[in-house]
Amino acid sequence: MKLSVIGLVAASLLLAGSAFASEEMAKKNNCLGCHKMEGKAMGPSIKDMANADGASVERYAAAIKDGTKKKEDGTTVWGGAMAMPPQANAAADAEALATWIMEQK
Repeated sequence: MKLSVIGLVAASLLLAGSAFASEEMAKKNNCLGCHKMEGKAMGPSIKDMANADGASVERYAAAIKDGTKKKEDGTTVWGGAMAMPPQANAAADAEALATWIMEQK
């Protein structure tokens, strides 16, 4: 009985850990190919994203899943010139990644 409980607790901790994003998850999903932790690259830095006006978990999760759109004036909803395409490989991790981004303030 005790072994069953220990096994169940260990399995729960492993599953819970997979829901938490980290820089490793960002690397796995190729986020850091365009976004650096600090300093501009192809996209804004993770720190700048966390501190941007209007930034939220919901907005970043949607951007990861659906990409960003260009407005009529050619800029994106975030103000940049380049739209981010949908990240199909990261869609399952979108909420966790967006939460992690917001924690980088």
